[in-house]
Amino acid sequence: MEIGTGRIGSCSKEHQKIYQEWFNFADSDNDGRITGNDAIKFFGMSNLSRPDLKQVWATADSKRQGFLGFKEFVFAMQLVSLAQEGHQISHDLLNGDVDFENIKPPVMEGLDALIMRKKQSSKSSSLESNGSSSNQTSPASQWFSSKSSKKISLSSVTSIIDGLKRLYLQKLKPLEVTYHFNDFVSPLLTNSDFDAKPMVMLLGQYSTGKTTFIKHLLKTSYPGAHIGPEPTTDRFVVVMSGTDERSVPGNTIAVQADMPFSGLTTFGTAFLSKFECSQMPHPLLEHVTFVDTPGVLSGEKQRTQRAYDFTGVTSWFAAKCDLILLLFDPHKLDVSDEFKRVIYSLRGHDDKIRVVLNKADQVDTQQLMRVYGALMWSLGKVLNTPEVVRVYIGSFNDKPVNEAATGPIGKELFEKEQEDLLSDLKDIPKKACDRRINEFVKRARAAKIHAYIIAHLKKEMPSMIGKAKTQQRLIDNLEGEFGKVQRDHHLPPGDFPNVEHFKEILSGYNFDKFEKLKPKMIQAVDDMLGYDIPELLKTFRNPYD
Repeated sequence: MEIGTGRIGSCSKEHQKIYQEWFNFADSDNDGRITGNDAIKFFGMSNLSRPDLKQVWATADSKRQGFLGFKEFVFAMQLVSLAQEGHQISHDLLNGDVDFENIKPPVMEGLDALIMRKKQSSKSSSLESNGSSSNQTSPASQWFSSKSSKKISLSSVTSIIDGLKRLYLQKLKPLEVTYHFNDFVSPLLTNSDFDAKPMVMLLGQYSTGKTTFIKHLLKTSYPGAHIGPEPTTDRFVVVMSGTDERSVPGNTIAVQADMPFSGLTTFGTAFLSKFECSQMPHPLLEHVTFVDTPGVLSGEKQRTQRAYDFTGVTSWFAAKCDLILLLFDPHKLDVSDEFKRVIYSLRGHDDKIRVVLNKADQVDTQQLMRVYGALMWSLGKVLNTPEVVRVYIGSFNDKPVNEAATGPIGKELFEKEQEDLLSDLKDIPKKACDRRINEFVKRARAAKIHAYIIAHLKKEMPSMIGKAKTQQRLIDNLEGEFGKVQRDHHLPPGDFPNVEHFKEILSGYNFDKFEKLKPKMIQAVDDMLGYDIPELLKTFRNPYD
């Protein structure tokens, strides 16, 4: 569903009662989801053609979850009703003038009789059991108990995300735990990491308009937002959906099981005191979470060290985020040492990075050409890639564009660039599922390489004497050892971790206590990447394909 289209999936109270009854009837597993199999049986009663039903499902399940919740189900029913009236079902309908709230429920042939029969059978069964009702537990609750997780087959998983959770618990997590992947690379994943909304992180030097950019998208301020020419945002602020407007301190948010921020506890209290969560009800935040960051320091200020690992935190968020916006303004084109370190810490997430030249209406057209050229030159030195990065030019605030400076051509350019960036942001919820799979595969490959490295270091250790000397030699020659692992297992060199970072963590370990290579665990991850994930994607495609 599109960002900001709050009317979609909403209906009158009278229609909501009807849809709730239909939803309960169609939901065969009583787990609050309409799966592909449920949809084929239920939607068939509309007597629409298969291509029409395929389009209805694709439009309603825009996040590619593989199931419909109640809101998506209502939206699907509204689309069925429109199709029965002769409308062409497409995404253009969402941007049109259709009054979704007052669309009458569709005609579903034979549905009332089936619902009546189901009610009568449930009454008779409840009489037989002397009024005792059997509480059905959701399959999802079983997948995470240690006893039953291995018995769950792929057919019982009701969405791609739930399938990834199951694969993680069964095949990837054991490998990560065995070879201490959580200490070296990334904390172990929890349910909330899989269920979290897509995130967009904004990075840039102070006063480049990061907070204003978020306010511009929300069309309102949010709790804890401060704007000024000086470095006003001194903390990481996560702006997310909530029932009321409030700010939650970092220490509190990091221990909440339903939030995906428990991994931040590894950065200590010094960081958590500079972290907070800003919650507010907003239609946009129902689809996307924003991460506002402190301004990256430059000049003399960057010599005063922060009390926490700033680049480590940005790297952690980069792994979780779906999009990373690097903001510059025409008067701050220099890339400071700290900003350079931050950009280097984004290595491996290049596909998520977008560059925004903000406040571009502060210079005239001729100066803007020079500024753009200077920015591309600066970025070319830092990003160190032969390809040109995509740069959006505009003035992302609520003030009208300064046409006196930019001229009519500049105004038109800014409007087109803003549209391009906003459409990029609007695509995030739709692509969230694909990105989740992408990140999961990336993590699995990294965990596999990590296991090979740890097992190799264990193998190189002597069995009796000279252990301390050998360990130090291995640490000193870590780059050479990485080369050996790469050649032995035919691995791509670009997938290996940062040598210096790895050395730093290794110094606190006793190599003798490391585990030897366990081929079965590696094989399980290979099977997951080669068979299970492709099978999962095949299973949860459009049920009408």
